This record gives sequence, structure tokens and C-alpha cells, in this order.
Amino acid sequence: MKLIFILEDEIDIAELVAINLQKSGYKTKIFPKADIFLSHLKAESPDLIILDLMLPDMDGLEVCKFLKRDNNYSAIPIIMLTAKAEELDKIIGLELGADDYVPKPFSPRELVARVKAVLRRDNKSQVEEKLIIGDSLIIDYQKYEVLVEGQKAELTTTEFKILKLLLKRKGWVYSRNQILYHLDTQDKGILDRTVDVHIKNLREKLGIAGKFIKNVRGIGYKFDESSD
Repeated sequence: MKLIFILEDEIDIAELVAINLQKSGYKTKIFPKADIFLSHLKAESPDLIILDLMLPDMDGLEVCKFLKRDNNYSAIPIIMLTAKAEELDKIIGLELGADDYVPKPFSPRELVARVKAVLRRDNKSQVEEKLIIGDSLIIDYQKYEVLVEGQKAELTTTEFKILKLLLKRKGWVYSRNQILYHLDTQDKGILDRTVDVHIKNLREKLGIAGKFIKNVRGIGYKFDESSD
């Protein structure tokens, strides 16, 4: 049975979610505060997290950011369930790595359906631990390794994170600010041109595959295998 953690301070809502998930064959645990949730997470890891953004002791976006920056928890799927339904909140949540976003009020049946969909995608991604691109590039997400024409490319942690972000949605253009946000460096005085330096180094280390990382003038970067 899949285990789902529900981080929600409104007990009526948390119990409604738990009951409907249990009816669908899932195990659940409810946490009303972030500190209790984070403490328990050290002892037990769930298959999926349902996360409220408006918590009494911590912003849900900060919880999401923490989880996605920690290699021990980054692979756990997250569905945000919140009354903060503004488009900006949704965009930020998804950019931080959340897998789905359900605004309150919500349909319990729809939420269960979304849980099932996210878990199906997660099962598929776990099978695809390696990404093979053409004849020259292999990315091993489990080992944090990149092979170019059979030779290991010595990427820094930052370079690997940028490559992983660009590969998350091939062809999708990520702005420099989005890349900085993903690297969690916005508040450290890092300039946009630092991204350009990282991209330059990444391209060089990828050798023949470096051409797939393309600049979109005035916007940012994308990973695109098509020829110009």
C-alpha cells in the first residue's frame, strides 16, 4: 500500500482527504504543522505528500523548496492543496518542483484521481533512471553522472542541476531568473550573467552534446535536440 503524508492544519479537511484516500487503498498520516512533519520525515518516507501552503508555523512553499533541495526527499511527489489559488502561487509552486496543484474548495474524487495520476507518472520515472539522448549523451539520475560518448563528464553540482532542469521539459525555455530560483541563489547577490557562465562551462563539458543547450535571445535557455 502506498503511504501518503497529508500536511494540513485544518483537521476537517485533512480527515476528508485521508478518508477518501483510504477508500482508494492508500495509507495516510496527517500532520497539522510543518515541524512535526519534517521531524517524522527523518524516520519514515512517504510515496507522496499532499501539502497545504498556508501552515501555522511555516510557508508551504518553503517546505516544498526544502524538500526539493534535499537529495533524500527530492524524488517524493508533491501535490499542493491550498486556498491560495492565485496564478502566481501556482506558477511558483510548480517551478519549485510540485507535481500538481489543487485549489480549495476541491472535489475529493478529483484529488484522488490526481494522486493516482501523479503516482503513475512517478512509477514510470523511477523505471527511467537513465535518460539516453541520441548516440552521445547518457544522464544517470541515480548516480548523478553524465556520460558523453562513453566518457564521464565531470559536472559540478550546479551544472548537473541546470542540466536536469532543462531536461525536465525539453524544448521549454527557462529564463535566467527561473534557473537562479531553481538553484536557490536568488538571495545571494548572484547576477544573471553567472547563469551564462554555468551554461558556457556545461556546454564545453558536454562536448558534442553541448549544442543541444540553446540560447533564446532575451529570454533564457532550453534543451532542444532539433537542428536549427
